[in-house]
Amino acid sequence: MPHAALAHPPRWLTNAQLHPQPAAGVRDWLFNEDSLTRRLTALSNDGFSVTPLQQGWQRLRTDECALLGVADGSQGWVREVYLRGHGQPWVFARSVAARSVLEGSGLNLAELGSRSLGELLFSDRAFDRGELQACRYPAAWLPDEVREERLWARRSCFSRGALGVLVAEVFLPAFWQAAGIEP
Repeated sequence: MPHAALAHPPRWLTNAQLHPQPAAGVRDWLFNEDSLTRRLTALSNDGFSVTPLQQGWQRLRTDECALLGVADGSQGWVREVYLRGHGQPWVFARSVAARSVLEGSGLNLAELGSRSLGELLFSDRAFDRGELQACRYPAAWLPDEVREERLWARRSCFSRGALGVLVAEVFLPAFWQAAGIEP
């Protein structure tokens, strides 16, 4: 996405900082600390799947570098996927890890394929999850087919020693419809 760099970076806020507060149902999905994969699997009655869109070494965005504690412009592994319910894209997820720490960490994100990264992070007790933050995600950072303004997103950083894996999840309109929630 060549125009993605032009997007104005969002203000990621914690639950306490978010004003006005979104509706209770929205807040529950944004700030629930359980596995999103498990929650989506339950909501879809086991109709959950992961579709990889792209993955590889890329220059990380400024907000990602800041949260991961690496120099602006650092290289990292970027993985973008759709989390689907019954074949519909419900969530766009972007996961990143700094190259300087990922290499030699024993975590090979390239081998995930259509498996959920969240499931891997939640099954490895060595990972600690940082505080959840939410924002209205820049439309320019979304794939063309789901590009829409002001979609709710959340992110948190999973850490194991020096390794940080930043996971951002953008809730798409089809998800809110399936969940019966007015965003």
